[in-house]
Amino acid sequence: MALFAAALGVGLIGFRAVEAVGRNPGASGKVLVQSILAMALAEGIGILALLFLK
Repeated sequence: MALFAAALGVGLIGFRAVEAVGRNPGASGKVLVQSILAMALAEGIGILALLFLK
């Protein structure tokens, strides 16, 4: 369940990042950095849940 939530979170972050770049292409650098960091945090939480809830 936790891994599903992490995957869903990464998908939503990617979707919103693409939407933000579509609205403001000039901010693509800032959006890319923030979305990569947010995706890494979401994946990290999923991995921690996998390790601790096993």
